[in-house]
Amino acid sequence: MNAEEIIITDNEFLRQFETTINDQLATIEYSQQERKIFLTRVFMPEPLKEQGYMDAFIEAVLEEIKDRNTRVMPTSPDIAKFMRKNRRKYKDLLPVGINI
Repeated sequence: MNAEEIIITDNEFLRQFETTINDQLATIEYSQQERKIFLTRVFMPEPLKEQGYMDAFIEAVLEEIKDRNTRVMPTSPDIAKFMRKNRRKYKDLLPVGINI
């Protein structure tokens, strides 16, 4: 499964991006301040991680944020690691002066 196949829902009440894969819920919690969104925690059921869905889910959420013209602060270690691994593609999402 790739990022284009993952449908992201922004649950503003719980402040998290959500997707359901194989009837299991995966989430990325966030907090928003001005023009920045802090991605604070990733939750993905272990079977989905083992099947390799983590990167596709993170990528789908980052693409969703990119469409909003908002900057990303990856405070979750999983998201920071993903952004480091894909630095060229996502460096424009980072606030000015922030390096990961």
